[in-house]
Amino acid sequence: MAAAEDASRPFAGLSDVSISEDIPVEGDISVPLGSSRRDDEFSTLDEPVKETILRDLRAVGNKFIHVLYPKRSSSLLRDWDLWGPLLLCVTLALLLQGGAADSDDQGGPQFAEVFVIVWFGSIIITLNSKLLGGTISFFQSLCVLGYCIMPLTVAMAVCRVVLLSGSGTVSFAVRLAVVTASFGWSTFASTAFLADSQPPNRKALVVYPVFLFYFVIGWMILTFSP
Repeated sequence: MAAAEDASRPFAGLSDVSISEDIPVEGDISVPLGSSRRDDEFSTLDEPVKETILRDLRAVGNKFIHVLYPKRSSSLLRDWDLWGPLLLCVTLALLLQGGAADSDDQGGPQFAEVFVIVWFGSIIITLNSKLLGGTISFFQSLCVLGYCIMPLTVAMAVCRVVLLSGSGTVSFAVRLAVVTASFGWSTFASTAFLADSQPPNRKALVVYPVFLFYFVIGWMILTFSP
């Protein structure tokens, strides 16, 4: 009977327990102001949409500047994104439309074909770089290869303007010079960013697919005719 009463009152003996005044029974669970301030710096949940878009556009513009003035910098690799490559790919695909080779008989590049060539080629080069021991991530490599299409996209716009005056020998010579310079710029810019991420004895094996990738895009631009 006594055991049953003790079981029904398991905490009855705690009423006689006294706590010393020297032992604190309160605590502070507030978050320090410094840590919350640091979290607010990296949080974009309360950021206006306009400010977010402008910040992303400034980041894309800075990467374009890095491609125009290529140097060994890790900023393009650290803050990677795919907005710039997507914009350049869409622009290049649109500029390549409307040519004489777009008919089914001649098999010219269609909009989807340009997308496949650019993105599938970038993925193959990225996988090749990783298999050879590259130290950059998959999306960092895609970012670099995509942004470095910018000189060739500009060359395509220039070629469209040159073709407005005709497609003679002079026009072909001007387009050849523009495409060659843009091809060299794209290859040089991409290798400048990717050089430090590859083993020293395998850099040639990484540069060769990059060379072929931009060469195919440059050939598509050079052979375009309205």
